Amino acid sequence: MRIAVIGTGHVGLVSGACFAAKGHQVVCVDIDPERVQAINEGRVPFFEAGLEKLVQEQLTQGLRASLDLPAAVADADVILIAVGTPFDGHRLDLRHIEKASRQVGEALRDHTGVPLVLVKSTVLPGTTDGLVREQLEAGSGRKVGEGFSLGMNPEFLREGQAVSDFMVPDRIVLGGSDDRSHEIQAELYRDFPCPDVIRTDNSTAEMIKYTSNSLLATLISFSNEIGNLCATLPGVDVRKVMSGVHLDKRLAPILDRSVEADERIRPGILTYLEAGCGFGGSCLPKDVQSLIAFGEDRGASMGILDSVIQLNRRQPEHTLSLIRRHFPDLKGLSVAILGLAFKPGTSDIRESPALPVIRSLLGDGAHLRAYDPAALDTTRAALGPELSSAVRFTDDLAEAVDGVSAAVILTSWPQLKALPELLEPMESPPLVIDGRRMLDPESVPRYEGIGRGPSPDHC
Repeated sequence: MRIAVIGTGHVGLVSGACFAAKGHQVVCVDIDPERVQAINEGRVPFFEAGLEKLVQEQLTQGLRASLDLPAAVADADVILIAVGTPFDGHRLDLRHIEKASRQVGEALRDHTGVPLVLVKSTVLPGTTDGLVREQLEAGSGRKVGEGFSLGMNPEFLREGQAVSDFMVPDRIVLGGSDDRSHEIQAELYRDFPCPDVIRTDNSTAEMIKYTSNSLLATLISFSNEIGNLCATLPGVDVRKVMSGVHLDKRLAPILDRSVEADERIRPGILTYLEAGCGFGGSCLPKDVQSLIAFGEDRGASMGILDSVIQLNRRQPEHTLSLIRRHFPDLKGLSVAILGLAFKPGTSDIRESPALPVIRSLLGDGAHLRAYDPAALDTTRAALGPELSSAVRFTDDLAEAVDGVSAAVILTSWPQLKALPELLEPMESPPLVIDGRRMLDPESVPRYEGIGRGPSPDHC
């Protein structure tokens, strides 16, 4: 198929490169000339594990980037709208999707066929059949079901693992306005291995996406709330508590595969039932807040989700409290921030717990170093020139921890597994504050971790 992807952010570029890898002819459209040039030269404008290599491979096959939206749309069988839908603090900002829908509609005037327009952006229920449809029809002079088909195909991509998630999906949700929109999507995904393909209406597809992310956020905040309680209990460690919870066979089923032994399945969902310093990124915080506002507009109380957000906002302070337990006066204290991205495998620092931690420590007069393999530039931009100038950034872990009094783990980068070995020969090793509970407490001389109660001997 010939596919036009409108927007070259995480969702748009990953979708375009992966569809090209399956043999489709893909044009990724953006309004930024530098971004388009970078993609056509094989340079991805953000870090996503495996994506740059895939883009470079597909540029010699069926992938290219373009500034020309009308030409890309006029020649496409499928048009994917994958522009950003930011949350402004009160409501979902739909300006980008409104503009993209209008431009796609205008470009459809010159289309000789009946293409499928597919919303890939994350939008609230009713947006595809409302705002998007209105703009498409107004711009094109055509009607849904006659001059074009309309569908909503939510993405379930984890940053850092987006390429593998797209190529080997755990589910494919095909929202559509009619049978034809479902059939075209089914053909589009024909070569993708997937155990479950759901056909539904557009509003249900939109709601599936929001509900999925809200569930994950709720599990994380629940785990953090339990961890915060465990931190007050002498000798209690949330890691041990959750390891016992994980053994519930409804969470980790036991398969009887032989007479000699049983095998337990440990689903990936269990990683969301672990305490830490809070969730971030471009999806969970935005989607939960958007759903809260959406529910309130309709008179539906969203008390649980509101609590999820409030607890997450407070979670970085629990990490800071572990530092203050050992260093009541932070002025002049040398601290290494280990991990800036909201999760490993990405350069995305949106809503990262590292940002409030850095701002708070700088406000208290601490001297900071910051380590991350991928997110140094994005963090500098997020902090701004004044705060960034007060932080010593490095992608060298040994340099980051050399001579500091405390080292705070905020992203579970696998590189940080080398920390115990780096600290072993030090005469005065730093206190390690493990905000992700990724290290064995016994592996470093001085350790504090989220959700770990004080030693009974010190109570």
